[in-house]
Amino acid sequence: MLPERILIIGLGQTGLSCLRYCLQRGVSPVVMDTRARPPGAEQLPAQTEHHFGGLSLAPILAAELIIVSPGLPLTSPELQQALAAGIEIVGDIELFVRECTAPIVAITGSNGKSTVTTLVGEMAAEAGIRVGVGGNIGIPALDLLQRQTGQPPLALAVLELSSFQLETTPGLRACAATVLNISEDHLDRYDSLAHYRDTKLGIYEGAELAVYNREDGETRPRQAQAAVSFGLDSAEYGRMEQDGELWLSRFGEPVLPVSALKIIGAHNQLNALAAMALADQAGIAVDVQLRVLRRFGGLAHRCQFVAEKNGVCWVNDTKATNVGATLAAIAGIQDAVSGRLWLIAGGQGKGQDFGPLVPLLEGVVAGMVCFGQDSAQLLQLADNTHEVATLEEAVAWCAGQARPGDWVLLAPACASLDMYPSYQKRGEHFIALVEAL
Repeated sequence: MLPERILIIGLGQTGLSCLRYCLQRGVSPVVMDTRARPPGAEQLPAQTEHHFGGLSLAPILAAELIIVSPGLPLTSPELQQALAAGIEIVGDIELFVRECTAPIVAITGSNGKSTVTTLVGEMAAEAGIRVGVGGNIGIPALDLLQRQTGQPPLALAVLELSSFQLETTPGLRACAATVLNISEDHLDRYDSLAHYRDTKLGIYEGAELAVYNREDGETRPRQAQAAVSFGLDSAEYGRMEQDGELWLSRFGEPVLPVSALKIIGAHNQLNALAAMALADQAGIAVDVQLRVLRRFGGLAHRCQFVAEKNGVCWVNDTKATNVGATLAAIAGIQDAVSGRLWLIAGGQGKGQDFGPLVPLLEGVVAGMVCFGQDSAQLLQLADNTHEVATLEEAVAWCAGQARPGDWVLLAPACASLDMYPSYQKRGEHFIALVEAL
């Protein structure tokens, strides 16, 4: 039962889903956004009270429940005052888990979340399960609760969750939850890597099964609970050699040759293993899982092959918005590169340490061209770096450097918001530039 005085902070796609949720339950919330013209404002019903262009304290303190956008930290002074006044603050995911009666598979991590979420969702659909896939990917979670007349309720929910969303979801009790990996990200919001990690690990709270990464000790649950792991050795969900070929394995039994996967790289093998572990817990048959793994070609903007131009292969991994994702992207393609590898990077660094890129710049990467807000930090990493002003100039520079057999990889290690409205728009621009070569 919702209280009468609800405040939604943050509009956009998620905020509008929260508004619809409240209105369908007979509550007319107040809407607030720090932006003067937030996206979705034109879709507000005429009678909706709204406050745009900042955080107004009076409506905040008048609320009984605040539904806050993941983009606004709870450390904001106005929200701290609300908490001190005893006002409950939640996110849309918390509202979803309070109402959803279906089992929930919950997925987080610095990298690979969308791939694993999509895989588990496709496995469930292949098995004939009415599944809802959303959260930090695709459909806002609350919209998954909607159904047409006569349509059965969800039988399974698969949610991709960011650390921001986990901050405001205390009631999550997943049937299976995973932290895929931990690397530096969002340190402009968290005061340390440990703070960021601990927020991610909150996904295990109350989970029936924790699924963690043996290759990354930071993903291991901190409390005693039922758990299973995935990794690149032959234990539990892993990888083993048979007849001179690597296979994905389940508890020592080979189930799928790695060569049958269309997604490349060790990081994607880990993603496949994590998806298998989660799907097992959700009751999805192994043969169904393997059918999906054999056909799944990956997601747009994630190690996406764009084109071969004049003997040079161009790859779009604009989704690599942190250093860990860039390292994974390079590891995923380097065995396929017969010539040299050129890296395009830059944007908003979010307080990260770019140091882990140095060994690659001294080894497998022939050169890195940098652009965007934090390009100066990237330029200082090595001598084989070059600065340009735009992505268009970066593509042109790489085209001038590359020879047949070389590969060019867009894996920026940075967010895009200094120059683009989203990482997708950055990737689309890159694809257009490459296709025009």
